[in-house]
Amino acid sequence: MELDIYQVDAFTSTPFHGNPAAVVPLDSWLPDNTMLDIAAENNLAETAFFVQREGGGFDLRWFTPEIEMDLCGHATLASAFVLYDSLGFDEPQISFFTKSGELRVARDGKRLVMDFPSRPAVETEVPAGLAEALGGEPKLVLKSRDYLAVYDTQADVLALKPDFRAIKELGVHAVIVTAPGEDADFVSRFFAPSVGVDEDPVTGSAHCTLIPYWAERLGKNELFARQVSRRGGELYCELQGDRVKIGGEAVL
Repeated sequence: MELDIYQVDAFTSTPFHGNPAAVVPLDSWLPDNTMLDIAAENNLAETAFFVQREGGGFDLRWFTPEIEMDLCGHATLASAFVLYDSLGFDEPQISFFTKSGELRVARDGKRLVMDFPSRPAVETEVPAGLAEALGGEPKLVLKSRDYLAVYDTQADVLALKPDFRAIKELGVHAVIVTAPGEDADFVSRFFAPSVGVDEDPVTGSAHCTLIPYWAERLGKNELFARQVSRRGGELYCELQGDRVKIGGEAVL
């Protein structure tokens, strides 16, 4: 079996920055365990697989080295980039059909803009052990699928030294940490050891929760975000009702 595998850095215009994803175009689906084995062999946070539909659009699935995911932003952006940049797709918009419904990606100059469902968070009590696991007491904690821990400053977020084993023991999919940015509307980091990703470099899906929070807090729907992991990444965000637009560049 021979497959084309593309490695794309998403949410950046600079190689070796942003979030790397593997993208595997398929003529038809492979067995799930084979796709999981390929993702483990790639050893990246996510590997995306897509198959073209007869009626138009593409079925899209995402795998970490350990599990299949129901939503992944950077690997969706990477898949759209491969279609436009390497496979000759020339329509203005791509429709991906996924476990999270239809996801659309459109071209806007050099950027690709994803249309994703919003995942607003609601305030909750600080879970036992969260502050210790993160290495710093948050100002506020909210929850959607993931915990959202809010800090006062970008420096607070950068200073966190998380205990990934302790985060995994919290029994939640992931923890997002965020604060107002120094040269962005907000910054974030994303920890998901329960799915085999200690710290994700740039996380599109986390912004399904971050965008509604910051749009309400800052009183505006268009936002510029930075994810301040070691590799880092930039995201151009917009809240549109129960949907969010998440834009960024990508490079092979």
